[in-house]
Amino acid sequence: MATTTVTPEVLWAQRSSNVDAEKNFVYLTISVPDVPRENFKLDLKPTGLTFEGRSDTLKKTYHVELEFYAEIDPAASKVNHTARDVEMKLHKKELGEEYWPRLLKDTKKAHFLKTDFDKWVDEDEQNEAAEEDFGAMGGMGGMGGMGGMGGMGGMGGMGGGGDFGGIDFSKLGGGAGMPTGDEEDDESDDDMPPLEGEEEEEGEKTTKVAEKAPDAKEVVTSS
Repeated sequence: MATTTVTPEVLWAQRSSNVDAEKNFVYLTISVPDVPRENFKLDLKPTGLTFEGRSDTLKKTYHVELEFYAEIDPAASKVNHTARDVEMKLHKKELGEEYWPRLLKDTKKAHFLKTDFDKWVDEDEQNEAAEEDFGAMGGMGGMGGMGGMGGMGGMGGMGGGGDFGGIDFSKLGGGAGMPTGDEEDDESDDDMPPLEGEEEEEGEKTTKVAEKAPDAKEVVTSS
């Protein structure tokens, strides 16, 4: 089946500072699930970016081109690749106290572009906002610092919900708190009938008690 070319969803948020370059940047996330590192190309320039990636699993090719409202510094920017998306922290080239009025140079609304409300804070509240942890991100130089999908390799054995690493739970005992199927047979000894030898012993005790009773008119014997 041929792959379909689609425009991926792009989320963004920003911070601004006129004194600290580390606090003057744009958060950008391109949602491209199941696109391995070897299947995509990211061309980041001061004025914009071009992304193209292919998911063999979903039979989709993602393509998007963005022209930024103002220039960024590609050398200072960072990128992180996951199994779901490509995250970027793009440093604005010019320091400025005010936010960019929009991400793109074009004033026309882009249907695929949305505000990342998980990262967005209002301009007058950004100094109190917690800093996002982008420690895993690598630099843009050759994209070599990007995190890959190696962490997903151990998930290959997870089948359709019934395969838990080859463990057969039917062979496990009840020590782990799992039911064994014997609960209904585990009844109290008080409800069990006496054994054959115990019946005669009980009968003898009954006879002796009856003989010793002072008001007994008749000796009770067992058959």
